[in-house]
This record gives sequence, structure tokens and C-alpha cells, in this order.
Amino acid sequence: MNFDLTPEQEQLRDAVGALGRRYGHDYFVAKAKAGEHTTELWHEAGRLGYLGVNIPTEYGGGGGGITELALVCEELAAAGCPLLLLVVSPAIAATVITKHGTDEQRKQHLPGLADGSRKIVFAITEPEAGSNFHRLGTVARRDGDDWLLSGRKCYISGVDEAQHVLVVARTDDATTGKLKPALFIVPTDAPGLTRSKLDLEIVSPENQFLLYLDDVRLPADALVGGSLDAGLPALFSGLNPERITVAAMGAGTGRYAIERASTYTATRRVWGGRSIGSHQGVAHPLAHAAVQVELARLMIYKAATRYDAGRDLEAGVSGNMAKYAAGEAAALAVDTAVQALGGAGMTTEYGVATLLGAVRAGRIAPVSREMILNFVAQQVLNQEKSY
Repeated sequence: MNFDLTPEQEQLRDAVGALGRRYGHDYFVAKAKAGEHTTELWHEAGRLGYLGVNIPTEYGGGGGGITELALVCEELAAAGCPLLLLVVSPAIAATVITKHGTDEQRKQHLPGLADGSRKIVFAITEPEAGSNFHRLGTVARRDGDDWLLSGRKCYISGVDEAQHVLVVARTDDATTGKLKPALFIVPTDAPGLTRSKLDLEIVSPENQFLLYLDDVRLPADALVGGSLDAGLPALFSGLNPERITVAAMGAGTGRYAIERASTYTATRRVWGGRSIGSHQGVAHPLAHAAVQVELARLMIYKAATRYDAGRDLEAGVSGNMAKYAAGEAAALAVDTAVQALGGAGMTTEYGVATLLGAVRAGRIAPVSREMILNFVAQQVLNQEKSY
């Protein structure tokens, strides 16, 4: 059992951290409040190879795994730049296409995903079904050699920045008459695909959208894997990387908040006395939050290691646990940091209250804490399913 990073992983961690600090949280917030995107940071991260660390070298990537991508997500977040599209494009889309795409789909999309010139976002969630793919209302039907997609999606991140969206739909299985999931790579400018922006109380340069698909016509080669049989395994292949990298982003955000607060409390003196951090009422909550963040990090890299080793079932349990732990720890860390800073904690200048909305959302999305507890109860504790 080894808890140390490899020399290459240490170099990646340090380099990404340095890049993130060069931009910093002020840059992140300024972009968000101006209604702009973190384009400069994204393109530089792509040019340096950080966005493609998990993509095979033959397509311009680093040839690493989700462990390396988790490091990228965590270190950028720890520098105050939690980029949600790292989860959506390199973690979900690149993994799905690498593992289940056709040769032509890999050649077409992976090089751009690796260097950051292409973004592919992910659309599974729907207004009525949530993320329950058994109940999805978006349907794909054959029309000659083409496909026609119709339905609605919600809370879809970054559609305004992406060239394509990976849409999860349902199709008729001619052999059984049942509906089965299928994934389609849809151009974001396809006729029949429209969107409307959702206004959320989250400070983020990445936007959320409702998508409307009204008989969006796609060629046969838009179907991931070129076969309906690829749908279910392709869908599941993206879920563990999603949970692991979301958790890594949460852990990094927790680290950032604790660092900001502990720097303040170590130097803030009231009436010429000792630092406020010398008082246990201030120090202990921060120390408790630091413990929770570190525990979450251990589960994150356990999950990533299992995933990269091909142990998918075990990675599913660890990944869900990591997502739960990191979501709770990040929310605790940011809230504790705000409290430790007092009134200063609510200002934009001190850079912690700007994360309150994001870490609260991290306890809901991409899978809620309650659904993770259901999963753990059933998969680990062998309890009867309650729904």
C-alpha cells in the first residue's frame, strides 16, 4: 500500500498548481461576474497538456488515467479556479469516446479534447426524470439511415462554450420492444437544437442550460460506438470518472478555503493581543474541516487508483463514497472559513463567500448525497432497495 504520488504525478501536481495560482480566484470571480469564460486559463492548460492527461498518446494526450486528471481538477480548484468543464469534457466525454467510440469518432474528437481546442459537454438530466436513464423522455428514432432526436434536457453545463454535446437518449430495441439508452454526439449548432440559460445563485464562469431537441437530425455516425449495444456500457463508463473528478474539485475547493482562512486567522490580531487563530474556538473548527478534506482526498485517490486498474465495480463504490465525502467536506470548509473571517468572510475581496453556492450544489450534483447513501446501503450493506 503506497500513499505517495509518482515523481511524474508530483511534477504534474506542482505544475498545475503553479498555473492555477498565476490566474487565481480573483480572475475566476472577475470572469464569472462579467459573464465571461475562463478561456485564457483553459487554452493554456490545454497547450501545456493538462486537459488531455487521461487521453491516449496516439491522440495527443498524456496517456495517463483518471488519477492524473483528478490531480489537475484538485490543484486548479485549490488555486481558486474550480473548472466544472474539466469534469464534463475530459473526464466524461473523452472517457466515453476513448473506450466506446468508433475509430473515426476517436480520430475526430480526441485530439481537440486533448489540446483544449474542442469541448464536448454531457446531457443526461431531464426535468421529469432527473438522471434516471430508465425514465428518460428524450427519444431517438430511425429515419432511413439518419436518427431523429426529440426531448428536453436541463442543468447542462457549458453548452455555450462547446462544439458538441453528448446526448443520452432512448431507442427502441427491435428484438425486445423495450427502450434502451444510446449516446449521440450532437453539434451544438444542429438545426432543431435550442437552449435557454438557467439563472443560478452560483458564482461561476460556466453556465447551465435547458436544452430542447425538436427532431434534431443526425447521421448514423453520430451514434457512439456505431451500435446500440454500446449505449449502456458507454454511459456507465463516464459515471465513475465524473464522480471522482467532481470529488477532486470539491477537495481542492476545501483546501483553498481552509488556506485562505488559516492565513487570515494566523495574522489577525484584535486589540493588540494574540492572533485569533490561537483561540480554540477559531482553530478547532478549521482543523476539523481540514481533517474532513484530507479524509475525502484519501477516498478520491483510492477510487481513481481502482478505476485506472480496471476495477470498475470497486471504483463505483469508492467513487460514490469519495463524491459524498468531498461534497460534505467542501461545504464544511467554505462555511467554516466564512465564519472564521467574520464579516470579512462575506466580502468578495477575501474570496471565500464566492464559493458558497458552488459547494452547496456539490452536495446535490451530479448525484445527490441521498442517492449515494441509497447506493452504499444497497451495495455495501446489502439492504433492500427502497425505491
